[in-house]
Amino acid sequence: MPGIRKAIIIGGGPAGLATALRLHRHNNITCVIYELRAEPTTLGGAIAILSNGLRLFNRLGVYDDLLRCGYAGSKLTLHSMRGGVVGMQDSVDWAREQTGFGYLRIKRVDIVRVLLEAVKKEGIEVRFGVRMKGIEDVNGGVRVLFEDGSSDTADLLLGCDGIHSQVRRKYVDPLQEPEYSGVAGSFSLIPAAELPAGSVDCMTGLHAMMTEEGMFLVNPCTPDKDEIMWNFSREFALPDSGDSRDGWEEHRKAEVEGFKDNLLRILAGSRGEWSEIVKSLVMKTTVIKFHPIYRLPVGGQWYKGRCLLLGDAAHAMSPHAGQGVSMALEDTFLLSRLLEDSDRSLSDVLAKFDDIRRPRVNEIYAQAAKNASTRRKTGPLGLWMKESAWGIISNLSWALGLDKLGLGQKHLAYDIDEAEL
Repeated sequence: MPGIRKAIIIGGGPAGLATALRLHRHNNITCVIYELRAEPTTLGGAIAILSNGLRLFNRLGVYDDLLRCGYAGSKLTLHSMRGGVVGMQDSVDWAREQTGFGYLRIKRVDIVRVLLEAVKKEGIEVRFGVRMKGIEDVNGGVRVLFEDGSSDTADLLLGCDGIHSQVRRKYVDPLQEPEYSGVAGSFSLIPAAELPAGSVDCMTGLHAMMTEEGMFLVNPCTPDKDEIMWNFSREFALPDSGDSRDGWEEHRKAEVEGFKDNLLRILAGSRGEWSEIVKSLVMKTTVIKFHPIYRLPVGGQWYKGRCLLLGDAAHAMSPHAGQGVSMALEDTFLLSRLLEDSDRSLSDVLAKFDDIRRPRVNEIYAQAAKNASTRRKTGPLGLWMKESAWGIISNLSWALGLDKLGLGQKHLAYDIDEAEL
């Protein structure tokens, strides 16, 4: 490899932990992880991981542990506000046949816990409660300065610190700032025991219901379906104070206080068994988390000197393609492959990484943005047209056997380990 013996990783989330695990095991690189929080974060709800990401988790040796924490039912059912079912499809069946892996809905905290346990078993050092202050180039390496007065030096610095990356802001690309996507989400996790008898039996995978103001999703997120996630995503205007922290804090408070009444108003005209289940989920909710969805504009800089951004720090996108964690894993595995080549300089490795990843990331970014557009506000006619289009596509796909051709799923069978170097 190009003289990389030690790597500093900023960020102790899924991207940072997975990267340390891969480079330590596969490349024999000593990794030290720095996380600004004092302990593993409990932030975030339940996220989806699809075939391409699950295959890489398997290669990391943690897939079975993750499977024991999440829910793998992959059938998507779209319910109508008017009652009944618009259509059903398994959006990973072809990809599962190609890869051996399908779908997993799992709480983010469980992903972090499983990866952290694996990292600790390998003896990889994780330092919590340390905030980065600055980055300096040194002779043949890179030095990271921390606010507590300490510093560390390594051959490679990896920014795995998410969309608000300090590594990006302080060193790699200070001008690249997150932009608001125009869509916000509200979500919660509900113990299944609090729902009416028989409700959970109906939940055989991911359930969706379009409304005039957004989309409601429901999905179990534990193997025994004893915890249910709901998420309502919709078009949402920035507050008058812009995208400042205070503005969103005020809106979060107002959103929590009025959310139940607002959502029940949206659902007031809905009918059918599923509508009653959705209403019961809303009524049983005691904690609601509200989050505006930000993303990074395409085209930003991903590396500088001996520093590389990975995952959301480089290319945060809307979550509506279910690919956030998977994109970070693909970054990690490609970097690991490139570092195997002792004939490449580090500058060549980083440039080649950029060349290979850009087209793939841009493709998924566009897909996520397209999926997010279905959450935009519409009227009765627009809702009917969305439901009708989805139903026609779903039924034609089944009738004509288009699902056997992998339409809409080929990006899930992509294998970064087969990318041409």
